[in-house]
Amino acid sequence: MKMIFVLIILALILLCVAIVVFFWAVKQRQFDDLDVHAYSVLTEDNFENISTIDCPNTVESTSKTPE
Repeated sequence: MKMIFVLIILALILLCVAIVVFFWAVKQRQFDDLDVHAYSVLTEDNFENISTIDCPNTVESTSKTPE
């Protein structure tokens, strides 16, 4: 019977921690703009800093005629 009280107290503590973390995230504006990162995958602006050495399918390697 004592174990059920311990589990209830632990569950309430975990609930309080989850509520505090949620309100901290809202206060820090973590949920303001969820769509920008989803649409940034579709743009090619992210590929400007990739070096051509790491990419085997560059224009130089695909423009050669097969022998």
